Amino acid sequence: MATSILARSIRESATLALNERAALLAEHGQPVIHLGGGEPKNKVPLSAIVSSSARLTSGDVKYVPTDGTPALKQAIIRYTEEYYGRVVAPENVIVSSGAKQSIYNTLLALVDPQDEVVILAPYWVSYPEMTRMVYGHPVVVTPEDGSFVPTLGEVEDAFSSYTKALVVNSPNNPSGAVYPDGLIAGLVKLCEERGVHLIMDDIYHRLVFDGVHPPSAYSFTDKDVDESTIIVVNGVSKLYGMTGFRVGWTIAPRNLVEVMKNVQAQTTSCPAAVSMSAAEGALTGVQSTVENLRLGIQNQRDVMMQELRAFEGVRVTKPLGTFYCLPDFSAYSHDSEELSRFLLDKALVVTVPGKEFGAEGHLRLSYCGSTKDVTEGIRRLRWALDPSAPNDIYIGDRRLVRDWL
Repeated sequence: MATSILARSIRESATLALNERAALLAEHGQPVIHLGGGEPKNKVPLSAIVSSSARLTSGDVKYVPTDGTPALKQAIIRYTEEYYGRVVAPENVIVSSGAKQSIYNTLLALVDPQDEVVILAPYWVSYPEMTRMVYGHPVVVTPEDGSFVPTLGEVEDAFSSYTKALVVNSPNNPSGAVYPDGLIAGLVKLCEERGVHLIMDDIYHRLVFDGVHPPSAYSFTDKDVDESTIIVVNGVSKLYGMTGFRVGWTIAPRNLVEVMKNVQAQTTSCPAAVSMSAAEGALTGVQSTVENLRLGIQNQRDVMMQELRAFEGVRVTKPLGTFYCLPDFSAYSHDSEELSRFLLDKALVVTVPGKEFGAEGHLRLSYCGSTKDVTEGIRRLRWALDPSAPNDIYIGDRRLVRDWL
């Protein structure tokens, strides 16, 4: 069967292949440890469960407005005022089936063929592919100093007359970096002067550590939401551990929201009513669940850093947010896909190749699982790679002896 040129141009995910291999090993009773996970292990907030259950038990689960229920949009408006210091109108809000759809709809509404979208490396894996899917051209900015934070000059040098949008994800997946206030302020000014849309992917904006507070891009402009080029994407997946409900939203100028509404009406029609009720419950319920999650993840971050410090040859930058870190494993291999496959086969540990994020030689490790998973996972990685680690190890009830170093 012939498929489209566009569909064939979308890269297969190396992560998906590794996850499938890991699932197969687990089905056969192998004690696989997953350090590649992208979702916290907490239970969904009770307020979200109660709200979604009430919608279900009412029996009123029908079509809802394309851009989201009025009740959820009001909850998002209150959330935006509290955490962004900006009052927005319902016409500035559109709810979608996850932040991923929010970003895709935004790009589809903005980008013409051959328009350029500037993406900061390391980046979330879907940004370049989404850009290609709307016939745009991704332009990747990689910090020359080897860090995870570009300079304003490096970003500005990537701009051209074809630049339509800049995508910023801070706190950053995969590195856990939080961009400093001065950089965000400079990016806001740069984008407003050039008429470039600044898409802020804020899905992790409250999952931060060590007293860090990521700035709102809105705090660096005097323009209101309809006049500014700032677009903010957020959702309930990460902060509330509600990945399966698939609810995200976009705050944008109302003329852009109107176009995105048309796009959504012709594709998914509307987000699921039950999921939106759950999101409303999460946003309006007790917020201590977010703080408890944040504190737990910060503790896991500290455990991960302690374990990695004993790993000879691995360099790691301490993450200030999210539940990921991006250690440099290039002392062992410059091919991160090959290294991830090796570690899964030898140590039964799932990692994510840095190549997927524009950071070859690195591996993304997640610490949103249990302390046991973090400590045991790093212990196995050391056994598989570090010559200074013990030569034998027990995985489950099996004693394995290293014979390949």
